[in-house]
Amino acid sequence: MKFILAKKLDMTQIYGEDGAVIPVTVVEVQPNTVIQIKTKDTDGYEAIQLGTGAKKKIAKPQIGHFKNLGKFRYVREFRSALDGDQTHKVGDVFDVATFAPGDIVNVTGYSKGKGFAGAMKRHGFSGMPMGHGHKHVARHIGSIGQRFPQHTLKGKKMAGRDGNEKTTVRGLRVIKIDKDSGLMAISGAVPGNRGNLLAIVSQ
Repeated sequence: MKFILAKKLDMTQIYGEDGAVIPVTVVEVQPNTVIQIKTKDTDGYEAIQLGTGAKKKIAKPQIGHFKNLGKFRYVREFRSALDGDQTHKVGDVFDVATFAPGDIVNVTGYSKGKGFAGAMKRHGFSGMPMGHGHKHVARHIGSIGQRFPQHTLKGKKMAGRDGNEKTTVRGLRVIKIDKDSGLMAISGAVPGNRGNLLAIVSQ
């Protein structure tokens, strides 16, 4: 299982060997350092904790946890990353060369936040008919309750905050890797804005 933390840069397009245009997202992979390896004996589950990015000041508990490995801005865990493999150790550094062109990956990040949105934008409702007297209720959601149990059921699709949710896009392909600059081109779109932190895991 391959895994790494990266930062979303921008979208562009690449021409394949057959001349086809491939839309890709370019991500930047800074060095990922193994901070901690969790096992079932000590922590109750298996995971590898990675740190990436630089930060000027960190809290005292982080100083003790990071030891002399660095001052990391982002720390994330990858569960089930060991799969019985005990070759990784604290202090190991992963870079963009962890992956190879052709690898199929799942990319996880937080989607773009869109603020408070109505039901039509948030859930894709079609709205009321524009004729037959629906003058001021064209974008309303309609009835939201019933006679029993005499209250709105939890989870009803209504207006509210849209976006900014943890999202995973599966089945993307690594198209190109630039080891010198630490850049990776992944087919299709990935969650979030430019500069968003992404967790890339192989299938």
